[in-house]
Amino acid sequence: MQEPYVPAAPPTPPVPLVALLSRPDLGLRQIAGPPAAGVTINWAHTSEMSDPYPYLLGGELLLTAGVHIPRGTGSDTSYFDDYVARVVAAGGAALGFGVAPVHDTVPRALVAACEAYGLPLVEVPPRTTFSGVARAVWQLMAQARVAELHRITEAQQGLAAAASRPDPVPSVLRRLAGRLEGRAVLYGPEGTEIAAAGREPGGEVRRALAELARFVTGHASSTATDTAAGTRLAAYALGPGRGFVLGVAAPHRESGDHAVASIAAVLLSLLTGEHQSGTGAARSSALVRLLLGARREEVAPLLGGGEGDGDVTRWHVVHARPNTGAPDAVSASALGAALGSPLVDSAEDVVRVLVPAGPRPEAGATPSKPAAPAAQPGWTIGVSSPVAPAEWPAADAQAARALARARATRAPLVRHAERPAFADLVPAGEAEAHARALLAPIGAVASLTETLRAWLSLHGSWDRTAVALSVHRNTVRQRIARCAALLEADLDDPDVRMELWFALRHLRG
Repeated sequence: MQEPYVPAAPPTPPVPLVALLSRPDLGLRQIAGPPAAGVTINWAHTSEMSDPYPYLLGGELLLTAGVHIPRGTGSDTSYFDDYVARVVAAGGAALGFGVAPVHDTVPRALVAACEAYGLPLVEVPPRTTFSGVARAVWQLMAQARVAELHRITEAQQGLAAAASRPDPVPSVLRRLAGRLEGRAVLYGPEGTEIAAAGREPGGEVRRALAELARFVTGHASSTATDTAAGTRLAAYALGPGRGFVLGVAAPHRESGDHAVASIAAVLLSLLTGEHQSGTGAARSSALVRLLLGARREEVAPLLGGGEGDGDVTRWHVVHARPNTGAPDAVSASALGAALGSPLVDSAEDVVRVLVPAGPRPEAGATPSKPAAPAAQPGWTIGVSSPVAPAEWPAADAQAARALARARATRAPLVRHAERPAFADLVPAGEAEAHARALLAPIGAVASLTETLRAWLSLHGSWDRTAVALSVHRNTVRQRIARCAALLEADLDDPDVRMELWFALRHLRG
């Protein structure tokens, strides 16, 4: 018999079996196995295979009408022992047996096998369909998911309010400990306990939590979990290289606890970062000065972009999109921390980060390539060339185009090229005037110039251009045909393509 395994956690909260049994519209009845109060279900699955093992993911309520049971099996226990053993080995959470149309009652040998293997056995009455049971499972999951999101939202609001108090760090720890009904500890760079809140755990738990905090400071992973004396432990590194760690010890784990603790970790990361370097007040001052009319070059030194004056400090603008779903405040802050910058803006489906790139080499010095932002797991990223603050808007456009190209080519990261080109030999004013004259027939229609730019940059690929612009490939074909007609140009000619590309690079606005 194969050893049972623990199934991977599903994206939705599990459903207690007792909640399913309490539904009067289903009429389910448990007739064997351990008490339903301690059993949870991740999903429902129907199968009439005599060996369902290859088709189970683990955590299922497996529904069967017994079609697979050979005729004449009767009280022969070997078939049912093998069947239940395979369900348990696959990680099945419970077995639901439908009474009728094949069997009038649940076979006694199946009841005995489920009792022996500790598998909950549920009788499904004739009036209840398997699809009705599955629908009830998904309804309960949806209700649990809504309750989880409501709990996370309430926790986020409470933690944000705590962070705005005069004593923000202790307030956040107290609020987090109360939410998790446990202990929340802030460890310093040397592993010392700086602040704590909540119920004091035993010595074994305290030592294990401190050891877990030291573990995350010395490894690439920013989070770690463990269990000690029946208590669930978690540690969250607060920003790369700073040494601050949030430790959490809770007697039990509820759905959404990790998200709540992650929100607290982001807030504490910002609070400890500001306390450590004093940059929080500087960034606030920079924002106020910008709003009051100061130039970007004047406020850039306040943003912590490295040594030197604002006119020699360079920056990368990063545009990023998550590979799945839409970005939220927590994931955006985590991306900024991974890139080494707190200057993060999240709008709709794109996260923008302003990352210091270091000072420009002085005249006569050997140029050194600054450390550009690297690819991040789970994100598609576009990076601008390093620019001075006065060029931030141009770099923002570079990053947007790089992100579009990364999405179209399915690359995790694309950087805007910085190397000198032949086009740079033409004075900027003359190049722009030529570009406006050449592209005048389509210059007034932004969608045409945008499509032509993307299509040329992707070597005339209709499909990749459609992905980059989030339009249908037929729309791309129609726009390119319109460009060719208005420009009176053969876009299959490489010389024409080259001249148009140079013109688009110098076209402003």
